[in-house]
Amino acid sequence: MDLTTVWFALIAGLWIGYFFLEGFDFGVGILAPFLGKNESERRALLRTIGPVWDGNEVWVIVAGGATFAAFPEWYATLFSGFYLALFLLLVGLIVRGIGIEYRNKRSSTAWRTRWDMLIALGSFIPALLWGVAFANIVAGVPIDASKNFTGDLFTLLNPFGLLGGLTTLSLFLTHGLTFLALKTEGDLRARANAMVMPVGIAAAVIAVAFLGWANAQRGSTLSEVTSVVAALALVVALVANRVKREGWAFLLTGVTLALAVVSLFAALYPDVMPSSTNPAYSLTITNASSTPYTLTIMTVVAVIFTPIVLIYQGWTYYIFRKRVSVDRTPVKS
Repeated sequence: MDLTTVWFALIAGLWIGYFFLEGFDFGVGILAPFLGKNESERRALLRTIGPVWDGNEVWVIVAGGATFAAFPEWYATLFSGFYLALFLLLVGLIVRGIGIEYRNKRSSTAWRTRWDMLIALGSFIPALLWGVAFANIVAGVPIDASKNFTGDLFTLLNPFGLLGGLTTLSLFLTHGLTFLALKTEGDLRARANAMVMPVGIAAAVIAVAFLGWANAQRGSTLSEVTSVVAALALVVALVANRVKREGWAFLLTGVTLALAVVSLFAALYPDVMPSSTNPAYSLTITNASSTPYTLTIMTVVAVIFTPIVLIYQGWTYYIFRKRVSVDRTPVKS
């Protein structure tokens, strides 16, 4: 396996980590204003992600940096062509982060309600747009002979792209609900448990339709197998939640997201950004990559520092592993 393939797989791994960890953050952010019936419950819901949400965002920063260093042509075409969509996504992330930090700066109910809705909106936009972006990357976008994207924002908002957006949105909501069922107590836990099944069934239907369509367009044996296993993992997750095995349910919704990412990258390989204008204009792991020397240096750095990051983040989750209770969540006046 050459280094271009290794880094294609490593970037897929970074997106798996991001969707697994940030996926439940998005789900909780969208659900908090509606699942929480009062200020104490909404604070408790946000406390479940309070210690980890900003650390989870590091995965997307590293994924972007790795793409820039390993596949600069891919990075240039992607970020210039998807500029407006990524700008909207970034605005959503900024608004969500500000909302989480600022909602408790004043005791006003109106102030907190406005920030809660902005947190929900700031979580909804990325949860939708990540799916739109990945769907278009896999299906192919208009790219000319100079490797320039020739479409616009509305080019990305096609039926397949929007179905991809609904897929990530529904899966993140399901993942967020299984996380809340695992991390809360009492009425919040019961409410999250009760919502997992209907939201999860809807997510399963949407995800099967999307992955089936993706594989019909440019599937491979690996992408088809991982799609089937992802669907089975989601079904088992719903059953696990039904019998109150919340830890297994959360793990399996995460596995569903991970396998969905694997399926998309497997369908994409060896392209990194197919051209719908002319297949000859497609960006591949060969014509979009950095030099072998650059990839070698990056590999050495990754081998040294990746385990350190994983150990530190694992330690953080271990420290904050206990359930959050409304009774132990004081409301600041």
